[in-house]
Amino acid sequence: MRTALLGSPPFATPVLGRLLASRHRVALVLTPPDRPRGRGRELEPSPLADLARQHGVEVLQPEDPHEPGVVERLRAADPGVLLVASYGVLLREELLRLAPHGALNVHASLLPRHRGASPIQAAILAGDTETGVSIMRMVPALDAGPVILQATTPILDDETGGELTVRLSELGALAIVEALTLVSLGDAVGVPQAEDGVTYAGKVTRDQARVDWTQPAVQVSRTIRAFDPAPGAFSALRDTEVKLFGARVAHDVTGDPGVVLGIDEMGMLVACGTGGVRIAYAHPAGRRRLASLDWAQGRGVAAGDVFER
Repeated sequence: MRTALLGSPPFATPVLGRLLASRHRVALVLTPPDRPRGRGRELEPSPLADLARQHGVEVLQPEDPHEPGVVERLRAADPGVLLVASYGVLLREELLRLAPHGALNVHASLLPRHRGASPIQAAILAGDTETGVSIMRMVPALDAGPVILQATTPILDDETGGELTVRLSELGALAIVEALTLVSLGDAVGVPQAEDGVTYAGKVTRDQARVDWTQPAVQVSRTIRAFDPAPGAFSALRDTEVKLFGARVAHDVTGDPGVVLGIDEMGMLVACGTGGVRIAYAHPAGRRRLASLDWAQGRGVAAGDVFER
């Protein structure tokens, strides 16, 4: 089947790769414009766009996919179905009805749980033991369309948001190819989502990524894992903002929340509301990411220091 893919890296890149290796043809890829990154603020090319161009697929990078010229290019590509994977734009009826078989979304949760922009982070923050991907027919309401198929996977105890994204993107890539086969066979109407169990995961905010040391260690660990590698959970120490990575729960410790209890090869031990966490890596503002012990040896932190509460 002839398709057009609207998506963003990193989640959509394996989806495109799997589509290119399938019998289905990708006629066009839409992805957001390249953005400046890093301290030098240089434009960072999109891996999704690069992959598409390497395979001779036309790429558009508009700010808004509803621009008249973009809609005409999409229509001219003559897709049988639109595929959406982490595109970040709520599509209007004009696009949802553009292709004969409508639009399918690869969503990184087991709908109706965690509709919205950050389902992977939300699943980790909530302590879910299982997640997955849902292939659904898109409707004007946010992630509310009928589900064609779902694939499940456990969430590992120490899994980060970045690691789970990789696994779910691969799972979603397999699932969308299967869904396209169902569409081709005329067996992809989908099942309406249940009214019970609906939750929403909006765009990640700065406050969500701020570490609250008064919480139990299990929840502090989830916060740090959910936002690893981006945007990075953070706290402040000695008036310096520090992003924290590689959290492991230490149940058998006590101390005032936010107090650094010790630093060694195993990481930096910080007390929480109950228990503590060991932090493997720290990324102080204006510096590079360091192992916690290296940071300590550079006099960035010491036992007895206190993170903001």
